[in-house]
Amino acid sequence: MRGVASIGAVKNVTLPDGTRLELADDATGRDAAEAIGPGLARAAVAALVDGEMTDLALPLPDGATLGIVTSKSDEYLYPMRHTAAHVMAEAVQNLFPGTKFAFGPPIDDGFYYDFDLPRPLTEDDFPAIEAEMK
Repeated sequence: MRGVASIGAVKNVTLPDGTRLELADDATGRDAAEAIGPGLARAAVAALVDGEMTDLALPLPDGATLGIVTSKSDEYLYPMRHTAAHVMAEAVQNLFPGTKFAFGPPIDDGFYYDFDLPRPLTEDDFPAIEAEMK
């Protein structure tokens, strides 16, 4: 059994290979990745808890099946596109004060946001938005 046991309450999660990992009762996905190894902790971008994508900072439920998402995972594009959508929304708000945004999910081939702007965006705005995102 890998992991860290704390004094007091513990929880167990099961890794994709069937290994059980014992963790402190308040352990998060990040804590689990660190318990498995420092390289995995550095590479982790999200957790898969019982098949659902979650933030690494969320507490893990006892008895969950846990996967750690990294750039090598099939699931990697979703959290990266989700993050990129938020970065884009912030960049547009910075460049165009008064902008309101509504909906902006990751999609199969990228991401988008619906914006209510003081004026329509044009392709000429894209370089400035991209620079602000960087």
